[in-house]
Amino acid sequence: MLIGLQIRDVVLIEALDLSIGPGLTALTGETGAGKSIILDALGLATGARGDAGLVRRGAAQAVATAVFAPAPTHPVWDILEDKGLAYAKDEDLVLRRSLSADGRSRAFVNDQATGVGVLKELGEALLEVHGQHETVGLLDARTHRPLLDAYGDLDRRRQAVAGAWAGWREARERVETLRADAARSAAEIEDLTFRLSELDRLDPRDGEETALAEERALLGAAEKALADIAVARETFDGLSGKVAQAIRALERARERALTAGAAAEGPATSRLAAAAEALDRVLVEAAEAEAAIDNAAAAFDFEPDRLEKTEERLFDLRGLARKLNVAVEQLPSLRLQFAERLRAVESADETLKAAEAQAAAARAAYLDAAKALSADRRVAGDALTSAVMAELAPLKLEKARFRVAVEILAEDRAGPTGLDRVAFEIATNPGAPFGDLGAIASGGELARFALALKAALAGRGTGPQPLMIFDEVDQGVGGAVADAVGLRLKRLASAAQVLVVTHSPQVAARAEAHWRIAKAGGADHVRTAVEVLSPADREEEIARMLAGAQITDAARAAARALMDA
Repeated sequence: MLIGLQIRDVVLIEALDLSIGPGLTALTGETGAGKSIILDALGLATGARGDAGLVRRGAAQAVATAVFAPAPTHPVWDILEDKGLAYAKDEDLVLRRSLSADGRSRAFVNDQATGVGVLKELGEALLEVHGQHETVGLLDARTHRPLLDAYGDLDRRRQAVAGAWAGWREARERVETLRADAARSAAEIEDLTFRLSELDRLDPRDGEETALAEERALLGAAEKALADIAVARETFDGLSGKVAQAIRALERARERALTAGAAAEGPATSRLAAAAEALDRVLVEAAEAEAAIDNAAAAFDFEPDRLEKTEERLFDLRGLARKLNVAVEQLPSLRLQFAERLRAVESADETLKAAEAQAAAARAAYLDAAKALSADRRVAGDALTSAVMAELAPLKLEKARFRVAVEILAEDRAGPTGLDRVAFEIATNPGAPFGDLGAIASGGELARFALALKAALAGRGTGPQPLMIFDEVDQGVGGAVADAVGLRLKRLASAAQVLVVTHSPQVAARAEAHWRIAKAGGADHVRTAVEVLSPADREEEIARMLAGAQITDAARAAARALMDA
């Protein structure tokens, strides 16, 4: 609800502070008195286009401030949150705009500098203007579907459609991801198969690199040891024969000694025998040593190409590890990973088919929900059509025809709100084709049509009602039609705040508050003034509207009758 409007240096208004209450407020006054200036100032504060012509002559700038008190559930708070502007739901919302004489503009929300576009977005959520020169709100076809859904109490059905849409979108995205994977799978299968074949051929085992390195070190040492043993063996070869020859020589010498001594055993022969025995012992030890050397050589006796094979295996393992950019010890686990990935890629067709089936089911669920919503929208549209048509004749729009067009769109234009394009359409004369609401040429007729539509929508769960402004909605009508306009404005104002600029006493008489706008001052200093009328002053103003310049007692009586109706 708009609770205050402050105007400084706007056209003919030097300074004006207005407090605005709930219900219906009527603005009356002579033509040219400046009623539209108040609406211009309100538009300036709520982001409407402004130009330097709004700045009062001689002033540096014009300033308009609108103070609103939105309900805690009003969508305007979400806009502030989205824009990062500070607010408190238990405090007023203050929109302010300054416009300098050179056309520069500044915008503020709760004294926080912002852009004019933000004021405009907030203004669109807070008020609607229906008048001679513009109708803001209902002419925007984007508002028609939400209005119809609210009128038909279709919020739960629409939420079901939104949920089904989210499920279908998620399923489609999964299918697209899997299809992209499938497009890459052929090359990946070839690469995985080749790498896995290399790993299978090599068959790496856990801890194999360490074992091979140790074996290579051992084999390298064994080769050198065998060379040293061979030198020892070669050096030892023939020792036993020489010892045997020495023994035989000593035996011959002993025999000669015995022959010379007539077979008597003397010191010489005894020593020869001892030497022969010692050599005999050497011969036995030599045989044992030779056997030990052979045993030692046998301990280092490996396959001739064992070292070469070991080094080749170690080279192959390390070469493949470098190729795959991993450590040798990771090859066995990498082999398992490749095998698992290959199985997953090869089974991707089955996964894709399952995902496509899920997407098809999600699509069917969405289309079922959307078609059910479309059917309900058509029913609600027929009901709204009848309600609006019932309002047209009393407002002198009996030749016009209204309809709610619910067009089912192609599937590629589906969305979370369903498959429908909803449009409020009008045919202004019999036989004329239906067109959008902008086809109504007359500003007065357009404002009255907006009133008829608002009257039909009133009280049907259409959410927080914005401030509604009707600018000379009664233009060109009088009598019963003007009374019908006033009655509907009064009915609208029971659930919303309504401002009406009017020349009709029947309309003004229905208002809870009445402002009289007039010019004051001399020829060189003309100003627009606003007077909030008391009940007695209201009677006098309505009588003036009925009688003209000369107010009669009959006019006053008629004014009282209108106010009491």
